[in-house]
Amino acid sequence: MKKFLIVGLGNIGEKYDETRHNIGFKIVDAFAKEHGGTFETEKLGDVAKVRVKGKTVIVLKPNTYMNLSGKAVKYWMQKENILTENTLIITDDLNIDFGTIRIKAKGSAGGHNGLKDIQDKLNSGTYPRFRFGVGADYRKGNQVDFVLGTWNNEEQSALIERIPTSVKAIASFINAGLSNTMNEFNGK
Repeated sequence: MKKFLIVGLGNIGEKYDETRHNIGFKIVDAFAKEHGGTFETEKLGDVAKVRVKGKTVIVLKPNTYMNLSGKAVKYWMQKENILTENTLIITDDLNIDFGTIRIKAKGSAGGHNGLKDIQDKLNSGTYPRFRFGVGADYRKGNQVDFVLGTWNNEEQSALIERIPTSVKAIASFINAGLSNTMNEFNGK
């Protein structure tokens, strides 16, 4: 039986809840809720276990803070014996227009410290990743303030539609595979 690990990256703590950097948490919260899962605090993160068309899915929100996410990802992959190709990392991306999805099988960290730490801990850049565009509407040198800033009203309204699309993309990854999911959802 195939097992999947779906990881939403973000920072723990109420002050980060509605920030752009926490879109990974927001998306996996919606995914777990859609599939009847509830999160419980376990080692290195909050975890929900759900079933999707007969497949076991571990949904993880690391509690290690964004830049140290690799330890939690590696731990849960090993604990649950989940293959790298059945692991999906969901994160924000400044280099993609707001709300646009980009799913890839591998790649560089692209300046994202959470992905860099995962790459370091897994000793590989070959793992599926789901980047959710947060745009780049900030002045040069202010990117940290931008990603740790809260959504504006227009973005909040758009998320009402973008998050369900993201949840469908995760289900597609589990049920239809990476290649089909990339074909259907990239650029949406």
